Amino acid sequence: MAASVLLVGESWVVHEIHYKGFDTLNMTSFESGGSPLVEALTAHGHEVTWMRADEATRSFPFHASELDGYDVVILSDVGANSLLLPPEVWREAKVRPNRLEALRQWTEAGGGLLMCGGWRSFAGFQGGGFYHGTAVERALPVEVLPYDDRVETPEGAHGAVLDPEHPAVRGLPASWPPVLGHHRLTPSAGSTVLVESEQGLPLLVVGEHGAGRSAAWASDIAPHWCPPEFSEWDGYGRLFAQLVDWLAAKDGSGAAAADRSATADR
Repeated sequence: MAASVLLVGESWVVHEIHYKGFDTLNMTSFESGGSPLVEALTAHGHEVTWMRADEATRSFPFHASELDGYDVVILSDVGANSLLLPPEVWREAKVRPNRLEALRQWTEAGGGLLMCGGWRSFAGFQGGGFYHGTAVERALPVEVLPYDDRVETPEGAHGAVLDPEHPAVRGLPASWPPVLGHHRLTPSAGSTVLVESEQGLPLLVVGEHGAGRSAAWASDIAPHWCPPEFSEWDGYGRLFAQLVDWLAAKDGSGAAAADRSATADR
């Protein structure tokens, strides 16, 4: 059964200055990294809406009830500031609801929340992800550090499955292709580490928040942390498709929340 997924993030603008002797040349481009995940989930029957990072600042919902059309929300390489500082707050100094709290409420009421890694996820580069101490952190199955939490592994870090019977990783090989970096995450009480690196650090952690479920994937979904060896691996699509199934409670282990409105926007 298909799940409705909202992917938030995975886009950026690159501005380059090229120095050529006496002359300089300015070049600006828009880039994105969500296509591998979108294509993988779509191929497995899920319906994906991609809200890029610049769109999220303007358009991410203010209220939990506005997310009820989705089974799973994925935050990937989009910092907390992009949701905390909509134009009405940043430019017009108006009071608006906290969208991180709305996302937490939606998860508590039965939604499925996944955060994937990147330099603007969890704590991220120089702590700029900024999720430590936020409402989203309370919904995740991990504790977020208050400072730069990157573990850069240019030599490659291979994941190992710890619980092969869990629906999110069932049928996947015991050892995975390498990732080139990930976040340093601490599992919260009651959560389950499904995959860890050979250094013993968690790569995939799952848990529950109220009536909902949440997961933390410590690495990226595309380069540079997620190299082609991983994103083109046969298990890539199966991993994220099964993870979405589990988050949406469509894996046979339980029914998805039929009505979230009773507890949303409390």
